[in-house]
Amino acid sequence: MLFNNTFKKWITPLATAGLVSLAGMAMAEDTLKIGLVAALSGQSAKSGEAITRGLTIAIDEINASGGILGRQVELLRRDDESNPNKGLLAARELVQREEVAVLFGGLDTPVSLAIVPLANRMEFPFMGVWAAGTPITQNGAEENYVFRVSAVDELVDEALVQYGIDEFGIEKPGMILINNPWGESNEKGFRMALESRDMEWAGIERFEGNDTDVVPQLSRLKEAGADSLLMVANVAPSAQVVKSLDRMGWDVPIISHWGPAGGRFSELAGENADKVHFIQTFTFVENQQGKGADLMEALKARYPEIQDLADVTPAVGIANAYDAMHLTALAIENAGSTDGAAIRQGYYDITEYDGLIKNYSTPFTPQQHDAIGPDDYVFTHFVDGRIVPLTR
Repeated sequence: MLFNNTFKKWITPLATAGLVSLAGMAMAEDTLKIGLVAALSGQSAKSGEAITRGLTIAIDEINASGGILGRQVELLRRDDESNPNKGLLAARELVQREEVAVLFGGLDTPVSLAIVPLANRMEFPFMGVWAAGTPITQNGAEENYVFRVSAVDELVDEALVQYGIDEFGIEKPGMILINNPWGESNEKGFRMALESRDMEWAGIERFEGNDTDVVPQLSRLKEAGADSLLMVANVAPSAQVVKSLDRMGWDVPIISHWGPAGGRFSELAGENADKVHFIQTFTFVENQQGKGADLMEALKARYPEIQDLADVTPAVGIANAYDAMHLTALAIENAGSTDGAAIRQGYYDITEYDGLIKNYSTPFTPQQHDAIGPDDYVFTHFVDGRIVPLTR
């Protein structure tokens, strides 16, 4: 009898542990997995973290309401290090091994463009929440599985040119573009926007992400009579443009895509960082109201390091990801399954969603895979490390 009691005392914790372990395994297998491939290290890590936070808060809300299709949602992240090859490998791993229902894409247009053919070939939904290259969604596939809640280069370029005319009276801008597919996408958009207005441009200069001196390119634009700069580059190279202008003593309006928002731009660019006017889809403001205020409180509760508005820069990554996750939840619910083709149709079947950025009404159709348009853009600049809206 003593032996039996001792045996029970010894075996019960093991059995209980086994049951807990098995229950945990069952729960893990029953989760609905969502994947994210984004730059989580390097100069754009702050943006990757913003996307993560937006997805996480949305997933917290979705799980608190019962999950998707009765299953709790789990986020799996992979760091692409802003490298297309690494991003493609990460996408394959998340889709084939982890069997994520939907893959979210991150920051860099070259990385997203590497994943697009895979998404369409394997018929898995790929949701973009930052990279703005026009060909990401307008990719020519007969059956397109790529959607986006983010800016679109051609639309942004149109808005940037019009902003330059309205605010600075520009007549002969020069283009300073990062030398990669994102820069190429925007060159096309700028040309279209300027040609439609019968405007000429002073020149087109390209530079690399690791350039520490852009004075030669800027000098050529200045000599050609540029009265403004249309800039497209991410954080560090954009900062080098500002520092090179400082060295030249050239005070010229800088109208930029949203690359500077992606990290420590104000710190890297120095005291003239505020001269760069750049586009956003959303920004938090003082005395935030409505859903934005609720999201800010949720962010502060989830991430204690968030104390004020400067700690949620770049807000655009949070906002795009937040709305995209809720739209994706609706799409999967519409589909009634995690089948890729069914989810794609589920996106088309969304009729309305009252989001953070805007109220979405039929955001996706077979002909339109971008949920955000030019009416949803706002212009901003950095003030004391914070992204602040510019009044117009």
